[in-house]
Amino acid sequence: MGDALLIRGGTVLDPSQEINEPRDVLIRDGLIEAVEKDIGPERAARTLDASGLTVTPGFVDIHTHLREPGGEASESVASGTRAAAAGGFTTVFCMPNTTPVCDSPLVVRSIIDRAREAGHARVLPVASVTTGMAGERLNDYRILLDAGAGAFSDDGLPVENAAMMRRAMQAIVHLGVPIMDHCEDMSLTGPGVIHDGPVAARLGLPGIPRLSESLLVARDCALALETGAHLHVCHVSNVESVEAIRHFKARGANVTAEVSPHHLVLTDEAVEAFDVHAKMKPPLCEESDRQVLIEALEDGTLDIIATDHAPHAPGRKETLIDQSPFGILGFESAFPVLYREFVAAGRWSLEFLISRMTHRPAAIVGGEWGTLRPGRPADIALLSLGRPWTYERSWSRSRNSPWLGETFDAGVAATVFGGQVVHGADRFDG
Repeated sequence: MGDALLIRGGTVLDPSQEINEPRDVLIRDGLIEAVEKDIGPERAARTLDASGLTVTPGFVDIHTHLREPGGEASESVASGTRAAAAGGFTTVFCMPNTTPVCDSPLVVRSIIDRAREAGHARVLPVASVTTGMAGERLNDYRILLDAGAGAFSDDGLPVENAAMMRRAMQAIVHLGVPIMDHCEDMSLTGPGVIHDGPVAARLGLPGIPRLSESLLVARDCALALETGAHLHVCHVSNVESVEAIRHFKARGANVTAEVSPHHLVLTDEAVEAFDVHAKMKPPLCEESDRQVLIEALEDGTLDIIATDHAPHAPGRKETLIDQSPFGILGFESAFPVLYREFVAAGRWSLEFLISRMTHRPAAIVGGEWGTLRPGRPADIALLSLGRPWTYERSWSRSRNSPWLGETFDAGVAATVFGGQVVHGADRFDG
């Protein structure tokens, strides 16, 4: 019988295999063994009752911030992955804007070791494109990959020099991993606080023009087309960026792109009351931009959903909006917010949403996760639909979410990572 766990009585939804029907899932030694109807309980030592629940692959988030090392007041690898598990995420990629920057094998391995010690979710560090994220010297990508890095990015300090970015793409093209691009021209952003539009004008705040993002999107997509490198555009926020991505994809550039839940659901109107929890980069734009982002995800111009989970210690966000840092929490709110906005509203099928949060992001980074295929890691989210719950607290060390205190009608009842119940263990019946 071995170390076997049986998840019984649920509806299995696995877009990677086009499964959407009642089935049981048998796990042995941390791997999926079978996804079948009516698996006998005698085949497992433990049983998890999934009656009334939807059983999906664990969510995959390739754009997060865990803050460790150096930012533990806001988040640690342990607290961040605990929040991830509560949100159904079992694999997360964490960005390199830490202290020190994740630009050495030592830092890469340290983050991985801390994630293994915590045991809540799989963590793959995103190492920096340039040393110290300074934009001046390329890192040794092969050494960083061998240490366990999953991709490369200079995140919030994007490579300013086009020749340097071209060299980076030429160096990385044969390694099979993407450069994850936070596209922002800092000379255009300047002192900007929110989107440069009517809301900024009414509030008297300096604005960030759309061109700050879309100019670098176009530049780096063009470089990807020339070099053949895989460019992944992070947190797309506006119509001009979507148009640039669509153009270069049509020309054959190896470009993928993500959109964050907050850009799909909110606009700059959310900042009207000087709400610091709606301040983020790239900034929330206008309703016309939001609609284009939704349509672009639906037509495949944007490939996946990623949270950009960005915790900040409570004291840092409780300031004037022009002084507070950019970013919001994302793990625990992503699924319930998107379910309410799009699935319950009838625009998307649940299968569409789950696909953009599981096997599709895994494919972008070449991972074997996001599926319930036999032989793959037993990473599973058990979703409760139609049962109201209130997002009253977070497992994160931070509280910077615009959705804290709201009630949702869908959520994550339990999460299994590597065959172990890491969230919702009260459903475990022995």
